[in-house]
Amino acid sequence: MPVDPNAKIEITAFAWVPSFAQGFVRDLRPRWACEEIGLAYAERLLEVDPRPAAYFLEQPWGQVPALKDDGVCLFESGAILLHLAEKDERLLPRDPQGRASTISWLFAAYNSVEPMMFELGNVDIFARGEEWAKLRRPSLMEFAGQRLDRLADALEGRDYLAGPFTIADIAMATVLREAGDTDLVSSRPALAAYRARCLGRPAFKRALDAQLAVFAANQPEGEAA
Repeated sequence: MPVDPNAKIEITAFAWVPSFAQGFVRDLRPRWACEEIGLAYAERLLEVDPRPAAYFLEQPWGQVPALKDDGVCLFESGAILLHLAEKDERLLPRDPQGRASTISWLFAAYNSVEPMMFELGNVDIFARGEEWAKLRRPSLMEFAGQRLDRLADALEGRDYLAGPFTIADIAMATVLREAGDTDLVSSRPALAAYRARCLGRPAFKRALDAQLAVFAANQPEGEAA
């Protein structure tokens, strides 16, 4: 297992989050990348509330993950994925076009698709029942669907976004998981098959299990699992 308390790479993660967020906290992404290439990493666990004041010097918003690698510090999961992928061509092809396609799709996952998923989570979870959320949801679903139609078109005839499996697929597959119980992915066969293909990789399961094990070990007394 790449989780090794003595590893030089350190990934921050929350010790515990409520059940609706478990399995979706974004330290899952660098965990997955490390699992794909067998790269050992240590966990640095943080409390959600209160977060250590010093941590805001590493991550301006106090979010996870942040990463330390032999004196190099990074935050934002996309930047961390790119840093890890530079270590192994299994995550970032070395040919110019393969590298360019991977980086393009990495940015697309975060800039062109995930913002709609963020908003959907706000509408369906955090603002559920509020009038503005009810009014916003139909147009949001329509716009998100249009974006996902284009993504489905791009995936026709290929298993992964840039040819082989790369960090772009780690980013995009985790974004597509955020569609929740909607039919945004399931109603588009190419996307449903792509998401299942990515999430079926043994490295994803190991990463997910590692994150969930932390939450199980630190579950507060009286809180639901």
